Amino acid sequence: MNKYWYPYVTRKWDEDDVVFLNWGYEEDPPMALPLDPADEKNRYCIQLYHRTATQVDLSGKKVLEPSCGHGGGGAYIMKTLHPASYTGLDFNPDGVKFAKKRHNIPGLDFVHGDAEALPFPDESFDAVLNVEASHAYPHFDRFLSEMVRVLRPGGHFLYVDFRGFLEYDAWDAALAGLPLRMVSKREINADVLRGLDNNSHKYLDLVGRRVPKFLQPFARLFAGAPGTLMYKELQRGRLSYRMYNFVKD
Repeated sequence: MNKYWYPYVTRKWDEDDVVFLNWGYEEDPPMALPLDPADEKNRYCIQLYHRTATQVDLSGKKVLEPSCGHGGGGAYIMKTLHPASYTGLDFNPDGVKFAKKRHNIPGLDFVHGDAEALPFPDESFDAVLNVEASHAYPHFDRFLSEMVRVLRPGGHFLYVDFRGFLEYDAWDAALAGLPLRMVSKREINADVLRGLDNNSHKYLDLVGRRVPKFLQPFARLFAGAPGTLMYKELQRGRLSYRMYNFVKD
């Protein structure tokens, strides 16, 4: 379903300049992250990227983001955290086309490709960032293997995503089997719920205006809107949203 849903969303929402697709993040007390006025409308999505990316210092580093979506995260990180370069890769060619057109920043590039078969040489990146994407991969183990392959020694895997309770054991086992050292792990359900509470009205408006009625229930679920199954499972703890930092020693 995701294979077809993301290109559909890109074609439907490009006129609304949707540059982020994640659920959002807010702390208590609020982060109050300083943002440019143009970025304020995307505050909660940006805050998820900021917290994940700033687990390490990315200045002067070469960064890869598999599943970069519409490129908003890469644009924010290039402008504020100043890596040497940032490559966003996505399986959705329409999303890559949109990102290339929308984000014209030196050092920022977008390419079409598969997160499970990364088209890059071994040990070619200082950091790999993956945000709310891996739950949709058909073969998570292949992505992990490819991520390790392209990561340089001393490089970091900065990772945030969710799984349902029936997937916890397999998720934990896959991450425990990495030839990387876990630096930190944190469950962020409450922070993501606050992000959704602040963010979902924007996506519900888009769903109402841009998505046919017969697809709107799925679109609301995709957006994590309050009252949907995904939102309730996050509240109950039957879905775990986690943030990780791994290093390749």
